[in-house]
Amino acid sequence: MTTKKVKPEILHAEVVAKSRLFQIEQLHLRFSNQVERQYERMKGNNRGAVMVVPVLGNKQLLLGREYAAGTHSYELGFPKGLIDPGETAAQAANRELQEEIGYGSNKLTHLMELSLAPGYFASKMQIFLAEDLYQSELEGDEPEPIDMVPWPLEQWQDLLQEQDFSESRSVSALFLAQKHLQLK
Repeated sequence: MTTKKVKPEILHAEVVAKSRLFQIEQLHLRFSNQVERQYERMKGNNRGAVMVVPVLGNKQLLLGREYAAGTHSYELGFPKGLIDPGETAAQAANRELQEEIGYGSNKLTHLMELSLAPGYFASKMQIFLAEDLYQSELEGDEPEPIDMVPWPLEQWQDLLQEQDFSESRSVSALFLAQKHLQLK
């Protein structure tokens, strides 16, 4: 049995750095045992983000290979992106599908909300399964086309052996989708 913890009191919060995408916020906290500490956290845009696991009717996963600046490499993963102002998470998921791999979905299932490093990053990602796909392209904001990579659903475990399939969000989304699809 777990006991409910009392969140620390925020005594002071100050933005100490800012970029186009993020703010670094310094927090002065007091914990319930009266210990005080300074923490820093990255604040996102507060709109959230989505990741989508698309499954074609012929039982193929659709992934994309695109440039990742953080690792300066090309990474294989599922379509993802920020939720635009005024959009729901499901609308953002369907838009990202169309922008990144040229498909829309008639059936989106919300699988889970994931934290992205909650110790220092104040952002959440909504994971969706997309089925009943149809071809539909929207122009995205990527600097170059994303390579679409179909992958047989029954060989989903082999994705874990692919060196460029290493993003933890995509790995988590794969397991969540597989669990959901097995329950059907």
